[in-house]
Amino acid sequence: MQPGFGFGVFHEPVMLREVLEFLAPKPGKLIVDATVGTGGHAEALLAQGAKVIGIDQDPKSLELASQRLHGFGERFQPVRGNFRKLHDLLATLGVTKVDGIIFDLGLSSLHLSQVDRGFSFQHEGPLDMRMDPDNPMCAADLVNGLSERELARILREYGEERYAERIARAIVRNRPIRTTTELARVVARSYPPGSYRIHPATRTFQALRIAVNDELSALREALPQAVELLAPGGVLCVISFHSLEDRIVKHFLREQARAGRVFLYTKKPVRPSKEEVARNPRARSARLRAAQVPEIPST
Repeated sequence: MQPGFGFGVFHEPVMLREVLEFLAPKPGKLIVDATVGTGGHAEALLAQGAKVIGIDQDPKSLELASQRLHGFGERFQPVRGNFRKLHDLLATLGVTKVDGIIFDLGLSSLHLSQVDRGFSFQHEGPLDMRMDPDNPMCAADLVNGLSERELARILREYGEERYAERIARAIVRNRPIRTTTELARVVARSYPPGSYRIHPATRTFQALRIAVNDELSALREALPQAVELLAPGGVLCVISFHSLEDRIVKHFLREQARAGRVFLYTKKPVRPSKEEVARNPRARSARLRAAQVPEIPST
């Protein structure tokens, strides 16, 4: 059995109750899960009678989601691709309008449990971090190929890392770096003793993952397409897990609201309940924002 294809890979979907409340799935509705992962949110949407198009750039995630949701038959349609091409992906299916779209921007249990994917610094693995295995660039290319200045910029901008320059200097000094644990040790040695509450490598790994997968640009490209694809009364939900993503979503939705294109369900992000965080620590940093495209006025 390959890592990630066994017990525990189907993690509990984050803020499921809130997602169902905003999207209000029911028979006759078509909802796009733009980050279907292993199918947690999609399963709940399908169980309420909606049709779901599940998009993911990771073929292993789509394989697992398809297996999990097989019992729903043709009401679930998997599509491989990056959500930055949301309009084109749906056009290939002949879909021009949908009733709801959800983005869950967090890493899935599949990514974290597969040590050969290199997303986790807690296990020895190659410096990969590609969500799409066909992506020609991996984390090792950045770690071992970028200049010290460019590495520091990535760590500072994408990881909000206060010790970016110090870490970048240490990385360059210790190259070549080939594994996740090797990089984590280099980063940890760059931190002043006792100056951290989370593992010192957390922000570095976040920054490299964002850079490898061009995540922030993809989100900026996808959000306008999502609003355009929503039918009157359609709802957009976005779950983010760090401030960079949430900032992009916040500013975009506010601009759309000022232009009258959406109504904000959430002027401030909805956070998970204490009960959910206790049950599912992965939800701790989640922020949910939602908006609705106005209904066409009756004539």
